[in-house]
Amino acid sequence: MTASRRAVLGAGGALAVAAATGVLPASAGPASAGRASAGSASATGVASGAAGAAAGLTNLAHLDFLGAVVTPPPAAGHVAYGTEPLGVLWTYADHRDDGSYARVGGGAYDPATNTYGQGAFNADDIARAAVVYLRHYQLRRDSHSLTAARGLLRGLTFLQTAEGPHAGNVVLWMQPDGTLNPSADPPELPDPSDSGPAYWLARTVWALGEGYAVFRTIDRRFAAFLRSRLELAIAALERQVLVRYGQWNIVDGRRVPAWLIVNGADATSEAVLGLSAYVRCGGSPRARKALAQFAAGVAAMGAGDTRTWPFRALLPWGESISDWHAWGAQMPSALAAAATALGDRSLLGPAIGDAAGFTPLLLTAGGPDNGWLPVPIDRTQIAYGVDVRVQGLLGVARAASRPGLRQVAAFAAAWYFGANRAGEPTYDPATGRTFDGVSGAGVINRNSGAESTIHGLLSMLALDEHPDVARLAQDLGAGERSVSGLEWVEAEAAVLAGGAAVVTPPSAWTGESQWSNGSYVSLPPSSTASWTVSGAEQPRLVLPVVNLLPGAGRTNWRAGSAALGGVDHSKVGPQGISAAPGALLPATLRGVLPAGATTFTAVASGPSVQLDAVLLLPMISSLRLGRGLLLTSVDDHTRAVDLPQAAMFYSYDSSGQLHSRQYAARAVVLPGGFTVVQ
Repeated sequence: MTASRRAVLGAGGALAVAAATGVLPASAGPASAGRASAGSASATGVASGAAGAAAGLTNLAHLDFLGAVVTPPPAAGHVAYGTEPLGVLWTYADHRDDGSYARVGGGAYDPATNTYGQGAFNADDIARAAVVYLRHYQLRRDSHSLTAARGLLRGLTFLQTAEGPHAGNVVLWMQPDGTLNPSADPPELPDPSDSGPAYWLARTVWALGEGYAVFRTIDRRFAAFLRSRLELAIAALERQVLVRYGQWNIVDGRRVPAWLIVNGADATSEAVLGLSAYVRCGGSPRARKALAQFAAGVAAMGAGDTRTWPFRALLPWGESISDWHAWGAQMPSALAAAATALGDRSLLGPAIGDAAGFTPLLLTAGGPDNGWLPVPIDRTQIAYGVDVRVQGLLGVARAASRPGLRQVAAFAAAWYFGANRAGEPTYDPATGRTFDGVSGAGVINRNSGAESTIHGLLSMLALDEHPDVARLAQDLGAGERSVSGLEWVEAEAAVLAGGAAVVTPPSAWTGESQWSNGSYVSLPPSSTASWTVSGAEQPRLVLPVVNLLPGAGRTNWRAGSAALGGVDHSKVGPQGISAAPGALLPATLRGVLPAGATTFTAVASGPSVQLDAVLLLPMISSLRLGRGLLLTSVDDHTRAVDLPQAAMFYSYDSSGQLHSRQYAARAVVLPGGFTVVQ
């Protein structure tokens, strides 16, 4: 996550990542739901769904534990459906020394008033928990899940403002007694939280769309209510966001759609999931139009190619071309859903690029890190980031008829079963808990808050729907893990000469990206920077991460006698809405670092240039999990890779189409494609 976005993400974003990185202290708040639920562990007061674990990996027990019911006091502009208490969900679950968990809210707790600076319950998590229960009902026809989903949807719609200038928008936070808290401390943007479009509005659309699809055949009166509230939310998006449809912003010379929710393809993709569900079951002309427009905006965020940043990823943020993050990156699954709902296969191209091109590269680099900014410096991994990779791979596999992506999904889902930097499972099927994250150093945060629980369960539901993928993921997770992929060396690690100097700016955050290690190297004319790195058995792409600025000079790069190419540091377009002048981006050199080479040098010419780091990317990257092997290529040519012993391999091209299936001692890897060995 980037610093500039923390203020707008709400409970489902910034706070969950804070928990994942271990910076959330154990709250001084109450260990039980207090006034809200009088000790109830269920979102609706009904029996726990823990018994559902016997049918597969999905266990709702911990999600039920996070649940509560409230009877909120009257609030102007907010109307409850029915008279029974509303379903809500505690935001965090702090792990205690005795192994128990305490439900707590967000922000500072005041025991005198039983309130939190932010609140106990939030729309982000209520919406996504409703999706869990709805999908569990669809998969298992479980009555507990249907009741829980109904209660949470009623709680969510109470948070939605039903009248006035902000009708359709959503208040983010609610206190333990059900009192709304439109202005949180620390503040969220927008403030008040229902005064404009937000992540929580997008997630409300997601839940209402999937809710209507389920209840329309079960409870027509409740479904009609959900439909009316979804149409109210769509109307809010029309006047606040889609009014800009067809307009484009400029970000460092690149055109990006101006009609994304909070300028985020990530936020927009979650609304697209709900609109797709709604349109598939009839929807409305207004919903279909909104879906087509939002999906077009998300699709426009695809960027790069096999060898060029961001390697065919769908970028999540419409204010930076230097920022990719794993959390919330639902773009490929959303485009797959929209393509199916709209019958528009043109949306699948960018989704395939992300799923078949970028995602294997991400996994072989170590997994779904929180932030490539553009260097992968935020290496914390959370269930939110893992789940959206799993969902994207399975969704695109289904919509685009790319069954090979199901195999890649198993490599991604293996994170839950031990294939992570900690080497331990992060999901416990006996309790339904998903831990709040794994740090880059391999330390597990054993809290288990709402967001992690929800996205862990969404992954488990997907795996229960695809038991062959589940079996492979569990087998892979139990094996030894090794990665050989994207690496980098800091600019400051170079031997500097000719006046080159390390510069440490006041803040590592530039406004749209981040200096890795908090510093960069300034290279004046004729200065040099030389690096010594470990040798590799194969050639590697060299991608200097440079701050492209108007009027900057050049660098020329060599490895011994081999010329690697040059970088024009002034090659950047107009700043536009970008928060910082210039763009911090990897620039792919024309040549490659030869196999075995251990040194390379940059020589500056012209005006001074700024260098952050150098990415090194093997022609063939690999992720080995037990006996399973994932290979992915950035080469222009077909390569053969020797295997320890003969095995079955599946070779796919750059679009994820199966090229060959063979039992052999050498696996074939196609240009820009991936290969799975089992």
